[in-house]
Amino acid sequence: MSDAGSQTRIRQRGQRRVAIVAFPPVRELDVVGPADVFATANRLAGEDLYSSVIVGTEGGRTIVGMSGLSLVGETTLGTLRGRVDTLLIPGGWGCENLKPKAATVTSLRKLADRSRRVGSVCTGAFLLARTGLLDGRRATTHWSFSAQLAAAFPAVEVDSSPIWIRDGKYYTSAGVTAGIDLSLALVEEDHGAALALQVARNLVVFLRRPGNQAQFSVSLNLQAGDRNPFHELLVWIADHVGEDLSVLRLAERAAMSPRNFHRVFVATTGKSPARFVDEARVEAACRLLETSDLSLDAIADRSGFGDGDSMRRSFLRHLDSSPARYRRHFQSSKLT
Repeated sequence: MSDAGSQTRIRQRGQRRVAIVAFPPVRELDVVGPADVFATANRLAGEDLYSSVIVGTEGGRTIVGMSGLSLVGETTLGTLRGRVDTLLIPGGWGCENLKPKAATVTSLRKLADRSRRVGSVCTGAFLLARTGLLDGRRATTHWSFSAQLAAAFPAVEVDSSPIWIRDGKYYTSAGVTAGIDLSLALVEEDHGAALALQVARNLVVFLRRPGNQAQFSVSLNLQAGDRNPFHELLVWIADHVGEDLSVLRLAERAAMSPRNFHRVFVATTGKSPARFVDEARVEAACRLLETSDLSLDAIADRSGFGDGDSMRRSFLRHLDSSPARYRRHFQSSKLT
């Protein structure tokens, strides 16, 4: 069937057309992850909510992957016709290191202009930034490429912290699996939180993370702690969030004076002991909000906040969300 005929069929069914435009060598998961989210949404809903099409660029329909796999697109950027609901640009070695042809950038901009919303995954932000559509907008990418993105495109307001950012109709996301987080957020935007949570569980995604959650959670920091002299202490903090975690007690466990402990901790982790403890408690509270039906006061007590007001202030500070709102969005449906 022709591309125009396919588009007519999609409109009749009310499907949202998702175009995933891949510039080679592409990171394969940046393509397959979002595509699987939308396909899983279709299966779980029992209807064709989305129609995803993988679009080749300068290599024609064959798209070379950076991990040794090759993908075959349904069409190419130059031949794609019709309106697109959602345009996604995956990242990879090509976006990071190769300069696309002017015709590719022009075609991509035209496609973005006729799309309802536009998103990038990881370093796909580099290709999107080349169109000029991110100028004057907040955007993110994988934390290790943030400085490079900011230097190459000074008109873009690069924020290396969030997992994904929305600015107008433009969405940018962090590294690799953050493309799945972004796609889940788009499903929620279109069809509600219940379906998005179903998709997340079906894909065995541990947590459907909100866009304003930091790229590095406390748990990830602990996993990278083998070079951290406080590794054992950080693990202990995460396991004892409900206890007294004052600088005095932490310094005692580290066998250091409080003043020296605070100085070395900040130099090692990049944050104060108090901030790390607060983040650990927020993360612990999040898990309880997602997996239990405990009251907010009980969760605040177990997480070391003492009371609901203190927990609410910490949530607003770190997640820009209240505990109650977080629970509404992320609690398992088995508990609701």
